[in-house]
Amino acid sequence: MASIYHSTTVLLLFFCFVINHSISALVKEQPLVLKYHNGALLNGNINVNLIWYGTFTPIQRSIIVDFVNSLNPNRAPLPSASLWWRTTSKYHGGSRTLQVGHQILHQEYTLGKLLKTTHLLALASKVNFAIDSINVVLTSKDVAVDGFCMSRCGTHGSSRGSARGTYVWVGNSETQCPGQCAWPFHQPLYGPQTPPLVAPNGDVGVDGMIINLATLLANTVTNPFNGGYFQGPPTAPLEAVSACTGIFGSGSYPGYPGRVLVDKITGASYNAHGLNGRKFMLPAIWDPQTSACKTPV
Repeated sequence: MASIYHSTTVLLLFFCFVINHSISALVKEQPLVLKYHNGALLNGNINVNLIWYGTFTPIQRSIIVDFVNSLNPNRAPLPSASLWWRTTSKYHGGSRTLQVGHQILHQEYTLGKLLKTTHLLALASKVNFAIDSINVVLTSKDVAVDGFCMSRCGTHGSSRGSARGTYVWVGNSETQCPGQCAWPFHQPLYGPQTPPLVAPNGDVGVDGMIINLATLLANTVTNPFNGGYFQGPPTAPLEAVSACTGIFGSGSYPGYPGRVLVDKITGASYNAHGLNGRKFMLPAIWDPQTSACKTPV
């Protein structure tokens, strides 16, 4: 039976970032170090299987599919999503490439619109778990999930049993908590009330999902079974991207995402190019060679 080992709690980590940032102004800031715990990592070619629960438009699905495929080496202009993802190759085990594998549309809400962790695991199991794949459950904006908007915007974990594998869940926060799980494309519920940025794909909920999906995919390949790279307790670890929460460009501070790029025509903010002319906002990722959070721009 599958079990969650750990989760990304974007909201709580934001407040941790605020506290740490304030403390660092008083004392000399120490390098951020994510310790490698000698466990297995996901390496090589990895299939990302997408399980869509609820109502997603074809355009919404294409944005997320393009994002995942943009993480592979491609000819997108710099700064590119693939160059951002390449930072994961600096972790133990070498290069990692992702590609969309199976897709399952689950539009009938057969499990209802209020899901528990057991429901997420059941949905993730719609595609057989495998060591070379990540099963991603995506819930639509009208689906509530235990802990969603209160302590987490998404989760990653691993299965137990004969078929060892990993899974991710990300929810669309557009109507439930965009100030928590789709920032900086919506004013935050708490903290400095800076004007929100314009979402690069014109969809606050889905562009917020991209940020959280990027976070969880990187966290999954570098700490899939609770023995990879992380800092702190295994039950609430800081991982490859969650250790850098709230940072999208240089000069960032709590409530300000940092200096990013702006499309001259649409006014949309982004920091990475992808396939099919897509633009994305990607969070900072910890670079094990420099022990610092690295942004695309």
